[in-house]
Amino acid sequence: MEVTSPSAVRAIMSRYGLACRKSLGQNFLVDKNIIEKIIGAANLKTADLVVEIGPGLGALTKPAARSAARVLAVEVDRGLLPVLAKILEGAGDIEVIEGDALKIDFDEMVEEKTGGAYGREGRSYKLLSNIPYAITSPLLIHLLRGRFHFSLMVVMVQLEVAARLVAAPGTRDYGALSVAVQYFAEPEKLFRVPRTVFYPSPGVDSEVLRLTVRPRPAVDVRSEEDFFRVVRAAFGQRRKTLLNSLAGSGLEVPREAWQVILGQAGIDPGRRGETLSLQEFAAVTEQYLGFRGR
Repeated sequence: MEVTSPSAVRAIMSRYGLACRKSLGQNFLVDKNIIEKIIGAANLKTADLVVEIGPGLGALTKPAARSAARVLAVEVDRGLLPVLAKILEGAGDIEVIEGDALKIDFDEMVEEKTGGAYGREGRSYKLLSNIPYAITSPLLIHLLRGRFHFSLMVVMVQLEVAARLVAAPGTRDYGALSVAVQYFAEPEKLFRVPRTVFYPSPGVDSEVLRLTVRPRPAVDVRSEEDFFRVVRAAFGQRRKTLLNSLAGSGLEVPREAWQVILGQAGIDPGRRGETLSLQEFAAVTEQYLGFRGR
């Protein structure tokens, strides 16, 4: 079945009694050129395993299957599953898996489906996703902090979120999400996607990014948990100085101690959290851990 035009999508949804669910962020991509560019960005090889999150009506799934060895498509909407089965019939080695991407251990899923050929002890795999806007941040954090064996991710996100993912220190868009993503991966903005190429059309434009997963995090830290606690605290009150943000963060370190910690890390306490690089956050965390005797 054709799924790359608004009329085709409307016809399918009418035939099967489907409705776009706003709660799931269902906006179906219906532009062949954009689809081809996304597939090209993933640089798929015949030996690649692809995990797709949110296949919708299979617009990306079919061409991915033509280029890769296999596609595992994770779909949370149970009502779409029988329709997807019909749409994807004969399109290649594709398996649609019902599940909530925010709760899935992707390595475990991949190992089970491939007999261990891919996953923690096997080969790395790739991810494709037009991420629903409402879960963009938690899903990216889950995918990256889960340390699943992805080699790269090609994702479509809201334009404003894309700016945050690649933002540099000292810019308006730089925040805790920027630090988290750049700690685990090298994000690269590829191209803008206008709202007009979706059915139904969302209220904002999107951007496609490629996240190349780092073999090692961007900076070395003794405690990743504490590193991200410090980062979140620094951005918790953006208008305040770094000293005031950390002192009021609930990290159980008195203000006077934060003054010493920042001095030992070589950081001016009058700076704001949004000006710190990943390396500087790592330095603050190291001194924080030393103060805590860890």
